[in-house]
Formats: sequence, structure tokens, C-alpha cells
Amino acid sequence: MSTIRPVELDMVDLVFRGGERGYILDFSNRTFSEFFALELDVDIDAEIYKREGTSKGKRLRGFLTIVDDGTAAKTLRLLWEYREAMLKGANQDEPQPLAKKQLFAVVARLEGTATGIPTGLVPAPKLAIQEWAGLLTRLLAVRDLPPHDRGYAFETFLKELFDAFGMAAREPFKLLGEQIDGSFHLASETYLLEAKWLNRKVSIAELHGFHGKIEQKAAWARGLFVSFGGFTVQGLDAFGKGKRLVCMEGREIKIALEREIGVDALIAMKVRRAAETGAVFTPLETLFPE
Repeated sequence: MSTIRPVELDMVDLVFRGGERGYILDFSNRTFSEFFALELDVDIDAEIYKREGTSKGKRLRGFLTIVDDGTAAKTLRLLWEYREAMLKGANQDEPQPLAKKQLFAVVARLEGTATGIPTGLVPAPKLAIQEWAGLLTRLLAVRDLPPHDRGYAFETFLKELFDAFGMAAREPFKLLGEQIDGSFHLASETYLLEAKWLNRKVSIAELHGFHGKIEQKAAWARGLFVSFGGFTVQGLDAFGKGKRLVCMEGREIKIALEREIGVDALIAMKVRRAAETGAVFTPLETLFPE
């Protein structure tokens, strides 16, 4: 059985997904089966590879977790070669600039030649210049609204922002009188969203309130608390470490758009740092030093 890790499988899924979840590149079920039969002498349709599901994406995940490290590495190399040929044939530029570096870091680890290159989330395809500028303009427009209009407008902007990076945002909803400001998907995980636009920094009371909502949900639910005005140092210190949420400030969104850093990459790095240190808030400048 291979030693490939869940976070590496999520990255593999993002690199090879063919437009929507469950698909792999441009393979049909027939050509997917033929690829594995011809290149690896494997029956990818066998029941043993369907433990996670029957889609091409699920069968690939099942296969990569069952086989030995060498076979998993060889499979990733062959899929990458197919992907490169597919893009070249379609005269397409590489849509995920960090994909090769991150994928081959996994290959190197599986082959025992790893050099310590981190293998986090592959960012969504880069937006056109006008889209970065347009998102920034809309964020600043929310800032200039009357105070009573900003909260709803901020939630609407965040949904647009998350959707721009393929995070399948969902609008605000209520459960038994409990307001949830929305949700989104990132690296196969579901995140609940709390968004605040206040004339002050968010304190420990709001952090505990949102964390309490998350704890009442499924064990795998996570949360993102976005405060346009930031968080008090005392609140973050008192809130402590090892929680099921991460925090993001409005100014970080502004800086990310100015520097063309994907919000998906920013959140993924915050989650990774939280897993490493327990800290619910690590500023963008630390995660993406210039």
C-alpha cells in the first residue's frame, strides 16, 4: 500500500481534474480504462479500486492508495505526460503554473528522492488582469457604501470572490434560527463562513460564537472567519490554538488582489500554518513574503 497522503491526493485531484469533480483530464470511461491497461497493465475497473466511488477521480484515488509507492509514482508521471501532450495538442498554456513542481515533489517523495518541496494546494488558474482589478474595485466599492449596507454587500462580494477561484460558494442560510453567512469548498473540504464588517476589530466573543456553530456541525466541518476590520490581539491570544477555524482580514483580501495571489491559495496556506502551529491567524505577509 502506498504512503501517499490525503493532502497529496487532493492536490493530484486538482491537477488532473477534467473540468468537474469526478473527471480525469479528457478521459472517457473507455479511454481511461485503456490508458491503465496499456500503460500499467492494470484493470482500473476492478472492484478493489472502487472503495471510494466509481467515478474516474474516485477510482484513481483508490488505485493510488492501494498500490506500492513506485507504482503510484509511475502512474503520476504517466498522467502528467498525457496531460502535457493534451495541452500541447490543444495549443493551451499551462493553466496551473505550480502544478508540475508540486506534483513531482510528491513523485520524488514516493520514489525516495524528495527534496522537501512543499505540496500544498495548486492555485486556480490565474485571472485576467481586468478580473483582478475588477474584484479589487468591487471590494473598494463595498468600503464606500453606507454602514447599514456594507454587511450584506460584503457577503455578496465574498461569494463572487470565492466563485472566481472555483470554490463553489453558497449564499447565507439559516438552520433552526442560526445564521450562517455562507459556505464554500476548498481541496475537497467544506468550510462554513462568518463575515463581519464592523467599525471595530472582532473580539474573542465573536470568535467563540462562530466556533460554537462549527462544533455543532459534522466533525469534519471547518470555518473561515473574515473580518474586514481585523481581530484584536487580545481576542486571538485568548481564543487560543487548535481550533477548527482560520481567520482572514479584509486588508489581506485587498493585498492579495493587488499582488495577484489567489484567495484559494491564501486560505490553503492559512489552513496549513494552522495545522503546523495551531494559530488561527497568520497574516498574508508571513505566508507570502515579497
